[in-house]
This record gives sequence, C-alpha cells and structure tokens, in this order.
Amino acid sequence: MEKSLNLLLEKSFRENWDCPALSDYKGITLNYRDVARRIEKLHIVFEICGVKKGDKISICSKNQANWGVIFLSALTYGAVPVPILHEFKPGNIHHIVNHSDSRILFAGDVIWEQLNETEMPGLEAVIQITDFSILYAKDPVVRETREHLNELFGRKYPKNFRPEHISYHKDSPEELSMINYTSGTTGFSKGVMLPYRALVSNVEFAMGVHPQLNNTSNVVAMLPTAHMYGMMFEFLFEMTVGAHVHFLTRIPSPKIIMDAFAEIKPDIIISVPLIIEKIYKKKLQPIISKTSIRMLLRLPVVDQKIQKKINQELVKTFGGKFKEVIVGGAAFNKEAEAFFRKIGFPFTSGYGMTECAPIITYAPWDNTRLYSCGKAVVNMEVRIDSPDPLNVPGEILCKGNNVMLGYYKNPEATAAVLDKDGWLHTGDMGVLDSDGYLYIKGRSKSMILGPSGQNIYPEEIESILNNMPYVVESLVIEEKGQLTALVYPDFELATSEGIGESELERKMEELRISVNEELPNYCKIQTVKIFPEEFEKTPKRSIKRYLYQRSDI
Repeated sequence: MEKSLNLLLEKSFRENWDCPALSDYKGITLNYRDVARRIEKLHIVFEICGVKKGDKISICSKNQANWGVIFLSALTYGAVPVPILHEFKPGNIHHIVNHSDSRILFAGDVIWEQLNETEMPGLEAVIQITDFSILYAKDPVVRETREHLNELFGRKYPKNFRPEHISYHKDSPEELSMINYTSGTTGFSKGVMLPYRALVSNVEFAMGVHPQLNNTSNVVAMLPTAHMYGMMFEFLFEMTVGAHVHFLTRIPSPKIIMDAFAEIKPDIIISVPLIIEKIYKKKLQPIISKTSIRMLLRLPVVDQKIQKKINQELVKTFGGKFKEVIVGGAAFNKEAEAFFRKIGFPFTSGYGMTECAPIITYAPWDNTRLYSCGKAVVNMEVRIDSPDPLNVPGEILCKGNNVMLGYYKNPEATAAVLDKDGWLHTGDMGVLDSDGYLYIKGRSKSMILGPSGQNIYPEEIESILNNMPYVVESLVIEEKGQLTALVYPDFELATSEGIGESELERKMEELRISVNEELPNYCKIQTVKIFPEEFEKTPKRSIKRYLYQRSDI
C-alpha cells in the first residue's frame, strides 16, 4: 500500500474522476472531479491569504459535502485542518481557534452568528462553508480573490482542469497532519496532534478488513465528521477507495437513519452503541418480551426459525446490503449485544480513541467473541498494566503507528499519557484473554474503590440498570462512601401507562432491589435518584461523567 495519504488521494481522484464522491442526503452530489476542482480553487484562496504549509485551518459546521471538500483542501495543500464540533459553545470555539493558532476559519451560518472575530485576533479570514463567501477578512485582497476566483482558476487552467493536473502536498510519516480536539468524559478538550502515519495506518487497516469497498460502494455518514471515528471510517478512508459518502446533514434520529439506510443501502455501517440499542429497545425488546414469543424461543427448532426471521428483518432495516455493522465509541449494552450475537446479526465492536486516529482493536463479526472489542489491529500492540492481565483488570496500554505525536502546546498532558517507551496510557481498564481479545471494564478515572479495596466499575452496573423497564440511561456515582444511581427514566412510556411521579419513584425502588440481587455486596446501590433530563454527552455518546461526580446533584 502507498504510505503517503495525499498520494492515495491523488490516485483515487484520478481513477474515480466521474464517480460520485460526496452527497448531502436529499441534496447536492459532487463527483470526484467536482471535489478536485473545488480543492484547487481553495488552494488559490489559501495562497492569496498567505497560508503556508503547516498553518492551521479550522472547520466548524454540521456534516455536509463542503466540510469534506475543505478538510481535503487543507490536507492536500499541506496545511493542518482543525475540525471543531459544531455543538461546542461559542467560548469553546473561540478558545480552539486561538489555541490552535488557526489562520482561517470555515464556519456555518448559524455558528458564525454566535461568534465574534475580535475574540479570535489571529484569524486572517472567516469563510462561509456552504458557498465559500467571505464573512470576515483582515485584508481586502481576500474578498477580491473570492469575487474573481473563477477567473483566477480559468487563468491557471486555460484548457480545463484535468486529472493530470492534480498534484498534492507530499506528506511524510512524522509530519503533523491535523489537530483534533477531544471532547472527553473527564474535562476540557485537548488538541490531539496526529501525524500522517496515523491516518495512513488507519486507512491501511480499513483497506485490509474491507477490501470490497470501491467506487460502487455507498456509505451513510451519520456520526460527527469532526470526531475521529466518523471522520476516518465514514469519510477519509472512503475517499481513498473511490466510495460515495452520503452526509445526513441533520440530527441522526433513528427514523432519519432508517430512511437513509433503506434508500442508500450502505455497503458498511459505522455506528455508536446508542443507535443500535435504541433499535433493540424500541423494536425488538417488546416483541421478544411477549409471553408467547418467550415460550416459542424455548423450543429449539422453532427458536432457530424465529431468530432467523428476526435477523432477516433487522438486516432489511439496515438496508440489506452491508457486510457488517461496526460499533464503537462507547460501551455496548450487554443484553442487546448477547441477543444480536445469538441471532447471527453481522455486527462487531471495536475500540479506539482520538489519540490513535482512532482504531486500536477490532475483529470481524464472524471471528470475534461476546463482550470483546477485538484484537490489536495492524501496526498496533496492546498490553494490560496488570500482574495478571487475563484475570485482573489493568490500564490498557497501546503502541504503534496509530499513536499521536502528543497534545498541542501541552507537554505536561502529553507526558502524563505517553511514556518514554512510546506506550500510550489510555485511561481505560481491561483484560486480555489468552488469544489476545480485549475486554474493557471501564475508565480508570471512573473506577470507584469499594469498602474493602475492591475495584467497582460503574459501567458494568449501568449496563444492568439500562436493561430495566422505564430506564433510558443511568449513571452510578459515589456519595459519602455509598453508590447512588442517577436514572433518566422513560417518561414517555410512564405517561402512556398512566404512571405518575410517586408511582415512578416506587418503580425505581423496585428496580434498585432487583438490580442489587445481581450484584456482589460491595457494589450494591443504596439510592436511586430520578434525573429529569438526558445526561450531557460527548460526540461519541459517552456521558460526561465529570459533570455529575458531585454530591449536590
């Protein structure tokens, strides 16, 4: 495989010139030639703005085709793209633009309305992402360039822009490719510096496990493209193999996702557990909970037929064409995972983090193990910092081409996670079985020490809680040496069944007693508190635990 990302992109654009590349769902479609042409025009703008190789370019908007164009334009110019989640508050966007030393900001209309250029003094220009109009420019020449861009482009390519004109920045393995600001569960975001080798290694992994993806393949991009998981496996990898990426461009509700799957019929599906779990809880759980179905599922022959039928319907729901669903970004509900595995649904769980661009472990759906997130991927090593890695959870450490250079302008945070031997300390706890399959137990920072020194992993208790009736999601915290479960109930279900506030509280107490029957004495829940709204989450749908680790909730 070619070890240069930009050479891979050059090759893909040339070979797939007339194939569809990027679409806004229910909107425009850009072929690879259109994307290449827009990239060249933006390179002209960068030149006029005085952008040099290594300069930072921030992008802040919802998913859309032009987001992809801008990201690729920065990479192929030799600039450093800085994706910013559009859900971030204005203060955080100002901070990231300034902290990253960005020269240009591409922003959506709604986002720009909330921002202030005086708060970002280092910017040369702010450009509207949908039509590339100039929202702010220090130098009038930038506006003039935009007004005469087609003329400038025509002068540069008088006989039309053709595949042989493509010539992108020649990247090197240790060169900084991008800065991705995390939005983790434990505090303020840090700028992860990812070298080109990390991006290339992730592409190499994806090509190896899904070689069937090509210029006839379709992918629905429903995860935030500013987050590494969605960016790498719903967009960047696809661009290197000529696939067609369909950006949802709107909040990915289950209905919108299912409609898109039915229409587009994706060849692979990248998801977070929440989406799969919602389908399980809303569509499948009510069916398999019926007494008649439960009885039939006990009969071996009938059981297999019902499982096959459920699997067929589920595959159809996801478009019917995909090879597998890859779930990552957060812990999967154990009951849902066991059921999907039992019926033979083609899904697998992977493990990664922004600091690894993002993949660390994976196994194909037909060669993985229940509750595992696979084995170390190509170019990566994984070990457990534990005296007995098979049985005693320890911190997950990883090493290899995917690992970041460090955190931008934060040597202290870098030193805290990257040791002198190159091992990245993930902050996650897990065990490795004798065949190298990884099982995650939880975050080391969320681990609670039991009364006699036992390690309590709240995620494991939450997995049981989340399977209970009337529970949408939960969070287990420590209060005065005891465990409290914060529960966001299914108010909609309770209302439909005529259950009032006091009755719901009684049901939560019954739930507490029921859950405690499944738990050892040292990690029993003492109190359940009803939480009135969904917990605040990161883009990969992990609860921001640090917001709730206090006793005055």
